[in-house]
Amino acid sequence: MLPHLWFKPASRFRSTIKAVLSILSSTFHKEAHVTRIPYKTALIIGAGVGISASLTRMLSDAGLKVALAARDTAKLEALTAQTGARAFAADAADPASMASLFSQVDEAIGEPEIVIYNASARAHGPIAEIDPEMFRKSLSITAFGGFLAAQQAARRMVPKGSGAIFFTGASASVKGFPLSSAFATGKFGLRGLAQSVARELGPKGVHVAHFVIDGAVESERRVTPADSPDSFLSPDAIAQTYIDVLSQARSAWSLEVELRPWVEKF
Repeated sequence: MLPHLWFKPASRFRSTIKAVLSILSSTFHKEAHVTRIPYKTALIIGAGVGISASLTRMLSDAGLKVALAARDTAKLEALTAQTGARAFAADAADPASMASLFSQVDEAIGEPEIVIYNASARAHGPIAEIDPEMFRKSLSITAFGGFLAAQQAARRMVPKGSGAIFFTGASASVKGFPLSSAFATGKFGLRGLAQSVARELGPKGVHVAHFVIDGAVESERRVTPADSPDSFLSPDAIAQTYIDVLSQARSAWSLEVELRPWVEKF
């Protein structure tokens, strides 16, 4: 009788302890997910409905104040309504517009402690026929705009000895494709900028990283084929990687991360 009587309470006791530990563990992980990002404000330049929208939702959910910049802010209305993010109109390739953007963000949410440069432009065509002005525009938005963003960010982050500047790259950052000379030039330039700025600002406490998005990103217009699951990059999965890099200890910072679907050839 005694062993039998003792076994049942002990069993219930162990079950109770396991349940309590499970709850505590779950609570800890949820709190860690929310508090592990060591920043309070973020600015995403070149915001839209893909990667930047996923980033906005995740950063907002983590308690950060988020500002979004785009030429056309009307496309961001649903996102700002959902997340509480603030939207600002800006021309990424114009120095005065970028300076004004940062000043407006400073006043609206505070100086951005995270700056993510997501803007780019393409100019597709044969090298002998491509419009030089279209090439110039593509290069200005894709690379020169990244410089303007990094410059404004550095002026705010370096005095504080902290911050993060992230650049969104592409397959064209490491591989020039036919008929895509303008985009390749801009993305190669952006990658070189990221490397240079990382080596300059890393020792000053600013984390600089470049992300090679090597593959097609899923969207409303580009749906993953039913017979080939996970063959397109998920915007949420990409954004989660940015969040993970933001959370890195400075003893192990990443400079470049390549992201591609498991079936992508490279």
